Amino acid sequence: MIGTEFIKGQGLGNQLFCYVSARCIAMDLGYEFGTVGQEWLAVNIHSRKGMYFMDMELGTPIRDKEKYRIYQEKESRIFRKNSVHDMTHGCYVADADEGIYKIEDDTLIYGNLQAEQYFLSHKREIREWLKVKKEYDSYEYTRDNLCVINVRGGEYADDHALFLRRKYWLDAMRNMRNIRPDMEFKIVTDDEKAAQRMLPGIEVSHGDLAKDYVTLKNARYLILSNSSFAFFPAFTSETVEMVIAPKYWARHNVSDGYWASGQNIYEGFLYQDRDGKLLDAEQCRREWEAYKERGGLETGGNNYTEREIGIRKKKDRILYWTDKVRNRLRIRG
Repeated sequence: MIGTEFIKGQGLGNQLFCYVSARCIAMDLGYEFGTVGQEWLAVNIHSRKGMYFMDMELGTPIRDKEKYRIYQEKESRIFRKNSVHDMTHGCYVADADEGIYKIEDDTLIYGNLQAEQYFLSHKREIREWLKVKKEYDSYEYTRDNLCVINVRGGEYADDHALFLRRKYWLDAMRNMRNIRPDMEFKIVTDDEKAAQRMLPGIEVSHGDLAKDYVTLKNARYLILSNSSFAFFPAFTSETVEMVIAPKYWARHNVSDGYWASGQNIYEGFLYQDRDGKLLDAEQCRREWEAYKERGGLETGGNNYTEREIGIRKKKDRILYWTDKVRNRLRIRG
């Protein structure tokens, strides 16, 4: 049996990546599938209800994980001065782990597990696995001239390297209006205050977990943040016509060419750079490979002093409060 674990407190998007990838890998290798911690699926700070809006087949319950081998997906990190996190822990830049297909039976897989290589060939099955119950599905916001924007706030809003800047959203809205001049917008978010500060005047919605999920899944047009929550609604959607996501994913704001991570380049998405230019997945992959070939990922390791880290912390706080004041003035104006 091949399995994975629903970790207590883990976000739904990350849990779905682990579940889908591990289940697909088990299928590809011809093994049965099971999961640890089924009671923790969709139980986190955003919702305590569990997975109430899908009938997910979670595989065989695994209660004694000590009997299983552990496979940790291969990691790759680089250290950069862009944020305190990247100076101390390193920025996660890994691609798909080819070694994952060499695992033996009775193994639990842990890791990021977000590379489409693990699951793309099973898209039809995944749509069935993640099928929303009829009583929770809704096409209320499925309109030809409506674009749904997914703003991720919360802890993201405190990180200048991670929290997408206002320019990203405005450029993406402009790109959508190039498709339809009459395009309207609606925000789905986990942080209404942050979204209102960022994009005042646009309708903001933060419903329960099911409502947010199906609003994204059934949209015609999507502008995504660099959050895992919106991926599977977009990936399994049968209505979506265009998806814009941030180039370089979790380091859109600061990257000089590296992806955080390389796993987050997905077929069918358009990736917007800091100038508002759109690139498809193949263009992004070519650039990413060229960056690595040039030695862009070479790093001297974690050699930053406490003084350098302290300076970075002060700069981050200044940037945080500067952005916050600007956004508040924008709302009042």
